[in-house]
Order: sequence, then structure tokens, then C-alpha cells
Amino acid sequence: MFKRWNLLYRWMGIFMVIFASGQSTASESTQQTPSVKSNGKILVVMTNHATYPSRSDTTGLWLTELTHFYDIAQAAGYEMDFLSPKGGAVPLDERSLKSIYMDASAKAHLADPDFIQRLNTTLAPDAIEPANYQAVYYTGGHGTMWDFPNNRDLQKISEKIYQQGGVVSAVCHGVGGLLPLKNEKGQALIAGRSVTGFANIEETLSGIKSQVPFSLQNSLIQHGAQYKRGFFPFTSYVISDDRIITGQNPQSSKEIAEAVIKRLRRLN
Repeated sequence: MFKRWNLLYRWMGIFMVIFASGQSTASESTQQTPSVKSNGKILVVMTNHATYPSRSDTTGLWLTELTHFYDIAQAAGYEMDFLSPKGGAVPLDERSLKSIYMDASAKAHLADPDFIQRLNTTLAPDAIEPANYQAVYYTGGHGTMWDFPNNRDLQKISEKIYQQGGVVSAVCHGVGGLLPLKNEKGQALIAGRSVTGFANIEETLSGIKSQVPFSLQNSLIQHGAQYKRGFFPFTSYVISDDRIITGQNPQSSKEIAEAVIKRLRRLN
């Protein structure tokens, strides 16, 4: 029975990815239109980690989790700085570059020398002044599970952005970056808050369950979060709990961008 459901979920996931890619192509022209006026700055966090314990392919940033967010935030008039735990080059997850996951906008960014230069020269935490940002957005990719949760510098930056009234957001495995965050009382920031992130069933269906250092879903629950996920795996699912906004998987990248921009407009 499990094998039947496993196969069904896989086909449903593939269908939703194809459907989402088709939808994104139709709206890409408006998303790439730069805005003249800046409404503020968003700090976008990406991983430096590229290797799995025993797989030969590499992990890293899941590209559309950046580009989908970037296009929508840019069109809304927000500037973005790119940050990684070590600074410098950000690896791209090999699987994220397959045609089934790439839309025309992502391909255009991949072919843009200036955009790639930004990915190769991301800022290090010691170059960041949190007061300059209205929001922080943690992108995903499996690599984030190694270098997001235990990075004290990223933690301090995000905590300051939140304490000054900003938005803390994350998608997919990037939600692991929220695990160490504390509130003013020293308690887990996500304790008692509704959040989502890459689900156990999605980890199993993706074939990477044996590679990751921990279960994101279980860890969120262990930190006191009220974990929620969409009924169908690999479909867009976003939760906004005031100034904490999370997306479940790569298919959630556009919806979380829209949710973050909506919340920022309420702050301005």
C-alpha cells in the first residue's frame, strides 16, 4: 500500500511542478520589471554547503527559491543583498537546474553574468548591519541543513531584524535557519508559532532522507513550533504568523514572496 501511495505522490509532485512552471512563465515579464523607487532592503540568505555524505551529485542553493522571490520583491520596489554563512561563492543544487524545475526567468538569471557575479561574491555576516533591512529571507536547498542552524552570526542578524520590527521568512530547508532564533526572553522564536517547512514525506519522496543530518519537520516540532503542511506534497503552501512567514517547499517560493511583500507594506 505504501508503495502505491509513494508512486502516486511522486506523479502528483511532477504534475504540480510542470503546472507551476507553466504558470510562472506567463507572469515573468511583470516580475522582472525593475522599480524606480526603493521601498527598502531585504537580506537574502543562501548556503555555502555543496556536498552530501554519500551522493555523487552536489547540493547548494535551490535556484528558483531565490529567483522567484527575487523577481517579485524587485518588482515591488525592494533592494536585496545576498548573504551566506562564509561569504563568497554560493553553490547551486544540481537537481534544481534540471529543466523540469527551471522556468524562463530562472534560465535568464542563470545566463546573466551580473547575477552570477552576485552569487559568487555574497556578503559575509560581519559585513551586515541589521538596521538596514526590513526583512530577512532564508532560501533553501539541502545544503542549508548543514550551515544554517548552528551559525551564531546568522542567528544574531535575524534576531535583530525581528526585534526592530522586521519580517523573518524562510522557505523549504531554509526554515532550518529559524531553529536557533530566540526572542527577547531567550525562548525559541518559533515556539507556539505556526510554521511550515520541507515535510518528512517530501524528504522520503525526494530520495534524500538518508543524506540529511536531521528531520526538519521533527526539529521544528521539538522547538515548540506548531508545524503544518499542505495536504499534497510538492505543492505551494505558505503560513504567515504575523512577522514569521514560512514556505513548505520550492513550489512555495512565489507565494512566500507575495506574503512577505504584503506584510512589509503593512509595516510601511
